[in-house]
Amino acid sequence: MSHTNISTLERNHPCFFAESRGRFGRIHLPVAPSCNIQCAYCRRDHDCLHENRPGVTNGVISPEAALDRLERTLEKMPHISVAGIAGPGDAFSEPELTLQTFELIRKTNLKIALCVSSNGLNLKDYIQPLVDLNVRFVTITVNTIDPGIGTVLCKMVNIEGAVVEGRIAAQLLIDRQIEAISSLKAAGLTVKVNSVVIPGINDDHILFLAKKMKILGVDLMNLLPLIPVTGTALESIEPLQPVKMKKLRERAGRYIPQMHHCRRCRSDAVGLLD
Repeated sequence: MSHTNISTLERNHPCFFAESRGRFGRIHLPVAPSCNIQCAYCRRDHDCLHENRPGVTNGVISPEAALDRLERTLEKMPHISVAGIAGPGDAFSEPELTLQTFELIRKTNLKIALCVSSNGLNLKDYIQPLVDLNVRFVTITVNTIDPGIGTVLCKMVNIEGAVVEGRIAAQLLIDRQIEAISSLKAAGLTVKVNSVVIPGINDDHILFLAKKMKILGVDLMNLLPLIPVTGTALESIEPLQPVKMKKLRERAGRYIPQMHHCRRCRSDAVGLLD
């Protein structure tokens, strides 16, 4: 992974830099309640106590409550090096909540690294505010660059209140994701791409995706086995076996650095990854 313009403090990000995961922690601040797309494998839960997967939280909080949670956590866990927003919805479905949270943090804390995760649909217009707030790390979930596959995985997108479905929706999401990644890299941010691997749907497509992400300058790729979630369209699909996931990461790693230590965190996760 390229370390261009990454400070020593920022290299303490335990997700982007594996060597930091046993010494430095992260806190996810669940301030993003809604999502502007519907993935076939996703079910968001705002009052979930027990499941450990993306898209769930014990409760959505306000930006002010997020700042308070961060400050109280740092008192108890000074090894927290990163504050991130990763749901339970999309960080830029209601971007004002995300940006206000980062603004409040930056008024009192200039050192902590800031990180945000998104599907990329509505991200491009908010890159400059992220730069202004010194948000250096962005993760975008990109599962395909093929609109045929995208039609299976993305049931709809919401553009300024207009719901779009089918192949048009899939192509729109792909185009906006590619545009966002290109703009993020042009602005000097570090970009990770998360890709959910679904057997029989996009597993044979992952290497093409990895090649494209390399061309776009993505710094890190994180291949995630599907979590079959009850009540979703893909609940009956068995995830790829660990040995096959390992081989897929090895093959994709020929094109782009791979993340091997992801814990598929909740939207309110806190502490060390390990």
